[in-house]
Amino acid sequence: MESKPKKLLDQVRDKIRLKNYSYETEKTYVDWIRRFILFHDKRHPTEMGKVEIEAFLTHLAVEKNVAASTQNQALQAILFLYREVLEQPLAFNIQAMRAKRPQRLPTVLNKDEVNLVIAELSGVPKLVVQLLYGGGLRVKEALALRVKDIDFKRQEIVVRAGKGNKDRVTVLPVTLIVPLQEHLRQVKRQHERDLARGEGRAPLPYALASKYPNANREWSWQFIFPSSTLSTDPRADDGVLYRHHLHESAVQRAVKAAGQRAKITKPVSPHAFRHSFATHMLEAGYDIRTVQELLGHKDVKTTMIYAHVLNKGPLGVRSPLDG
Repeated sequence: MESKPKKLLDQVRDKIRLKNYSYETEKTYVDWIRRFILFHDKRHPTEMGKVEIEAFLTHLAVEKNVAASTQNQALQAILFLYREVLEQPLAFNIQAMRAKRPQRLPTVLNKDEVNLVIAELSGVPKLVVQLLYGGGLRVKEALALRVKDIDFKRQEIVVRAGKGNKDRVTVLPVTLIVPLQEHLRQVKRQHERDLARGEGRAPLPYALASKYPNANREWSWQFIFPSSTLSTDPRADDGVLYRHHLHESAVQRAVKAAGQRAKITKPVSPHAFRHSFATHMLEAGYDIRTVQELLGHKDVKTTMIYAHVLNKGPLGVRSPLDG
């Protein structure tokens, strides 16, 4: 008896997992593709093309008033569907009404403000924020770090599958070596207790989980910032319990509260520490290309925005009043 062909969205999930995209990307792409199909009364994407794609994207910009980044996210999901799943690359340019991209400068904390906020933190949230500021990481990148991604001897952090699914290397602050090593000793004791109970598994990227089915219990694959509870893998139907990494909301709440206690008037979020890292690196005289690589920016133009928030940027701009 012939098996039924997989549903389209299940095909999308399979292709995303084969490419080792994150679970967040999987949920986002599947949601946008579902919305695209529903917008056109459940027509199959093979029956649609340029007109339907442009109509959907224009609808998002004009009627839903979404941000430019949100509209682009929807476009990337649709392009993935046609290129990777349906294997029908779109041989035309999308001419939809584009959402406006606001020109906003990032929130940057000065060094005193960074120290004030960090002083109000403790435990794991403090260590995470120190990594965000010390290495320019995004909060999701920091929480997804595994034991094998830290090289204490070379003072390096390897960020796996960052934005754009790219790996990069950034700096490990010397001042965090001892605190991180002590933290890892505690995490290892917890992992050993998990193993003794027949557990101790960390979810692995889809392809690796298939290739190395027993690697998920190895110490090197455990998350540096594990969750306090065990839970199932949303990508698997096996009911097996895993120790995932800490959820980003825990860090976001801790940072917001710390900013309030420190009486910082600027909006304080975990991402502000990445912005501050970039700005302070440029202030210290590091080349913008170096900062670009540490941040993992595809285009140096993205990094250039930090030059605009410097008190004394590359051009040495000085107010005439100070003369």
